[in-house]
Amino acid sequence: MTVSLIIQKYGGSSVASTDHIRRVAMKVASTKIQGNKVAVVVSAMGRQTDQLLNLAAEISNNPSGREQDALVATGEQVCAALLAITLESLGHKAMSLMGLQLPLITDNVHTKARIIEMQTERIEHILSEDIIPVVAGFQGVTESGCISTLGRGGSDTTAVALAASLNAGCCEIYTDVNGVYTADPNICPKARHIKIISYQEMLELAGLGAKVLHSRSVELAQKYQVPLVVKSSFGGDKNTWIVNEEEVMENSIIKGVTLEKDVSKISLIRVPDRPGIAHKILSPLADAAINVDMIIQNASIDGYTDFTFTIPTTDLDKAKTLIDEVAREIDAQKMLAANNIVKVSAVGIGIKTNPGVASRMFHSLSAENINIEMISTSEYRISCVIEEKYGELAVRAVHKAFGLDKDNKEKAET
Repeated sequence: MTVSLIIQKYGGSSVASTDHIRRVAMKVASTKIQGNKVAVVVSAMGRQTDQLLNLAAEISNNPSGREQDALVATGEQVCAALLAITLESLGHKAMSLMGLQLPLITDNVHTKARIIEMQTERIEHILSEDIIPVVAGFQGVTESGCISTLGRGGSDTTAVALAASLNAGCCEIYTDVNGVYTADPNICPKARHIKIISYQEMLELAGLGAKVLHSRSVELAQKYQVPLVVKSSFGGDKNTWIVNEEEVMENSIIKGVTLEKDVSKISLIRVPDRPGIAHKILSPLADAAINVDMIIQNASIDGYTDFTFTIPTTDLDKAKTLIDEVAREIDAQKMLAANNIVKVSAVGIGIKTNPGVASRMFHSLSAENINIEMISTSEYRISCVIEEKYGELAVRAVHKAFGLDKDNKEKAET
C-alpha cells in the first residue's frame, strides 16, 4: 500500500487553548493511525499575535520590522512545541520546528516576507524516522539569518509551500468554519456552503476579504497544483475543495460575495497630466512594499487630472507621508485621504462569459440607494468601493441579486 503524505494546518481558533490543542493532537494521531504520513503546520494560539503586537505598541509607535518579526514569531513557536508535547503524550513521536530550523528562506521584507526557498532535507529525514513534524507557520528566516514573517494568514502559505515542496497528496486547512460560503454567514444568514470552487475564484475571494484562506496560499496551490481542502477542526462532514477550473461542475455565474473593510483611498487633485506621472506617484509605495489595488485617473482637463487609488488601511499613515512628498514634487494641488470606505465584490468564473453581470450588481446597489465611488473589474470579479456604513447592506443586496440565497432546487423552480 502506498503511504500518502498529508499536510495539516491548524489556525489560531483551532489551537486557542490546551483543550483545543489536545483535540487537534487526537485528529493528527488519527490521520497517522489510518496509515498516512502527516506533517502539521500551526498558527499562534487564539489572538496571541495581536497580544504580542499590542505589547510592542505600548513601548513604541514604530517598532522596527525586524524586531516585530522576532517578537510575533514566538507565538507559533509556543503552539508548535505544545502540540508536539501533546502528541508525544498520546504515544506518537513528534518534533516541533521553527521556520529557521527547516529552513524556510525568505526575502528581507520584514512583516510581509515572501518565500524564496523551502529546504526539505531535514523534514524528510524526520518523516522517514516515523516522527510527526510540527512546523511553526507564518515564519521563516532571511538569507542573512534574521527571523522573518509572511504577513497575516501566513501559516496557510507555509502549509501549502510545505505540501508543494514535499509533493504531498493533500493539504488540509483546518479552521473554525467547515469550508467556504457564498458570503460571510454573519452578514448573510442565507449564505450557502460551497462544496467545490476553482483556484482562481478562491484566489479572488481570499484577496477581497474572505478570511477562510490567505490569498498567497491559494496562489501557491494553483501554481504547484497542490490539492487543497478547507475543513472544520471542530468536526462535521462538510468541507470545500479548491480545484482547477475545469473540475468545477456547477459553473454558477457568481460564486460568492465579499466585504473588504481594510481599505483606504488616497486622491491627488489636479495632477499635471504628462508621461511618467503615474510611475512617479506609485513607485515610492512599491519601494515601501505597500500594495496598491484600484486606480482611477480622470480624463485630462486643461492639462491636469485627478489620480485616486486604494491601499490597505494598515498602510495609510505611511502612504500619506510618502504621497504628500510626491504631491509637492509634482506640484499637485492637494492630497485627500479617506478610510471610511469598504469594498464589495462579486466573484465567479461566469463573469467572463455572461453579459450583464455588472449591470445586475450595479442595479442591486442602486435599489438600496448606495452610491458607487470606484469600480474595478477582471475576468473573475467586479468590485465596488462604497461608504463603510452601507457595506453589509450591499453584500446582502448583491448576494440576493444573483440568487445566492437560494439552493439549487429553488433556483430550478424560479
